Formats: sequence, C-alpha cells, structure tokens
Amino acid sequence: MSEELPEDEICCCCGEKTKERSPEEYRKLINRLNRIEGQIRGLKGMIEKNAYCTDILMQSSAVSAALNAFNKELLANHIRTCVVEDIRDGKDEVVDDLLVILQRLLK
Repeated sequence: MSEELPEDEICCCCGEKTKERSPEEYRKLINRLNRIEGQIRGLKGMIEKNAYCTDILMQSSAVSAALNAFNKELLANHIRTCVVEDIRDGKDEVVDDLLVILQRLLK
C-alpha cells in the first residue's frame, strides 16, 4: 500500500502535491515574478519599437538573471522546508527528487 500524504499537502482538485507558503515567502516570490513580468513586457515593447538587437539582448540577459534569482530563492526555500521536513519524516527519496531538479536547473 502506498504512503498517503497529509491532507494539507495534496491539492483537492487534482491530487498533486501543494505547499502552504508563509505570507512573507509568498510576497517575495510574487514580487519577483511581477518584476520579471514587467521585464518581459519591456522586451516585447522593444521588439514592437524595432529596438537595436544588442539592446534587446541586454534586456533579455537581465530577464534570464531575474529568473535565475527567482529559481535560487525558490530552491533555497524548498530545501529549508520541504526537503528538511521529508528527511526528518524518514522520506529519504526526497534527496533523489532534489537531485533530479538540480540536474534540470543546471542544464
């Protein structure tokens, strides 16, 4: 029989894992995504205004750096909370899951 997750870790609509974030963590992540969204709109505007290629590339590089910073923050939060809690609960397979995620992020 498979081990079931506590109710607060499972999405009610699809059965996928979920995570309750602190208000501070939620705010930080949403703020980062809002800034990235603005940068993407800026890129689109640059294309629409026929901006010079290198200017667009510099803005695109800034977007990539912002996404990397978002990923680093989210990963750090994941390790500090989900991974640590699972290891404490004896769910050592979380380490393998973490390694898979790291390999995908480092491509």
